[in-house]
Amino acid sequence: MKRIVFITLLVLSGIVLYTCGQSPAPETGGKSTEVQTSGITAFQNSRGVLPPASVYSGPLFTLNHDYPATLPPPLSNPPWIMALHGQPIGPGNALAYVEALKAHVSTSIRKFLFDRVNWNAVKEQWYQEPWTGALRESILGTYTGSEFGANTFTTLASPMTTYVLTMYDQTAGNTLNNMWGSAASNLNLANNAAQFAQGSIIVKFAFTTANAPLWSDMAGAVTLPIYDTCTYCPQPGPYSLQNVSFFQFDIIVKDTLTAPKTGWVFSTLVYDKNAPGKDAWDKMVPLGAMWGDDPDVNSTRNPKQALQETVINPQAPAYSTQTLGWGGRLSGPNDGAVIPSAKLPNGQVVSNLAASSCMSCHSVAQAPGSSTADTLSAFLLPTYWVSAPLNPMPVVEPGGQQWLQWFQDRKGTQPFTPGQTAVDFDMVTCFKSMLMMYSAQQGKTVEEAVRSVSRQKLLANRNYNGK
Repeated sequence: MKRIVFITLLVLSGIVLYTCGQSPAPETGGKSTEVQTSGITAFQNSRGVLPPASVYSGPLFTLNHDYPATLPPPLSNPPWIMALHGQPIGPGNALAYVEALKAHVSTSIRKFLFDRVNWNAVKEQWYQEPWTGALRESILGTYTGSEFGANTFTTLASPMTTYVLTMYDQTAGNTLNNMWGSAASNLNLANNAAQFAQGSIIVKFAFTTANAPLWSDMAGAVTLPIYDTCTYCPQPGPYSLQNVSFFQFDIIVKDTLTAPKTGWVFSTLVYDKNAPGKDAWDKMVPLGAMWGDDPDVNSTRNPKQALQETVINPQAPAYSTQTLGWGGRLSGPNDGAVIPSAKLPNGQVVSNLAASSCMSCHSVAQAPGSSTADTLSAFLLPTYWVSAPLNPMPVVEPGGQQWLQWFQDRKGTQPFTPGQTAVDFDMVTCFKSMLMMYSAQQGKTVEEAVRSVSRQKLLANRNYNGK
């Protein structure tokens, strides 16, 4: 199979060139309502491009930034820990752990998916990140995740775009308060403010523009509307109402008891049209879980060595296993862990190089010591120099000493790069909120901010080849 992944997540990280706005203007006729400003503000809901009433009259996204100032009482005997039955997490109980997490959030997530009119993030106590409104479309509050080329999946012959939405529960929301306060005028990293409390849960929805019947694996999936313009949408071009299919749901939980080496358990659910259940939420099945990056397993030099800190569901739908990470480490179909064309240090070009995992990508979440995006120093993939969206993408030697830096079992207090401050695996704070805030403080327009943020991420690992 020829798997071609346009790693937009890794090049732009969902940041796209749009003009933002805060206050909607009156709707007129059948045209989009667009508010243009040159500023970027902490708590704007979206870019300010609203669908006209002639095409959409439902709810719009409102960013919930009323972050809890105090921690809620800890949950007694969390069901996901109870699902382990007193044993270390492993192949025999990891999927039960994921199912328990799913059940824990199920009531609220069902309402989000099936009862949008009555969904209210404040009442449901889910929170979103500051400084991200300039990236969001106005209906679901999603921003671009990745773009994938034709034949990335054997059942999908066309390219697709994905959209994502991340939410923090009440416990995790308290850490957002510690970092951002009530005004989000600056980022506080002192005294471990960025470290999430035990039991914190962060979830991420992923939607694809490749609906059924275009992608047969999406038959029966939940479809929800967004208002956006994208290259690989059902209606490409100018802003229009698009339906997107819900196909991946990530749940990560701060669980130092189960994962003492890293502090987190990452899990991914994927849509399986053949799974039993009364609705599409029931058909979201575990792809797998990981609680470490298996630093002792060199999957390039010993490809048959079994992973000890990742479990993949052998019954997961075939499409969802076609983009797993290095050595089969957990990575969902939305996550872009496969480099379509990679250039090795010896000059050899290889196709479809699995180069990441959920935890290796998140392990580079860190912040510089000064309030500027120009000192960002870690890229999401094991690449040492990317000054432009290069094809092929240069990487460090797979399985080599530098490569393995991305596959260590670090705690959330340990930065990827010495001298930086770790941000406890929180990629949104690192690669979106923080950098957009710095751009706003420097007086940049949205377009300038996007270009600056994108460039800094691309240049992040110049130190890996000494340049």
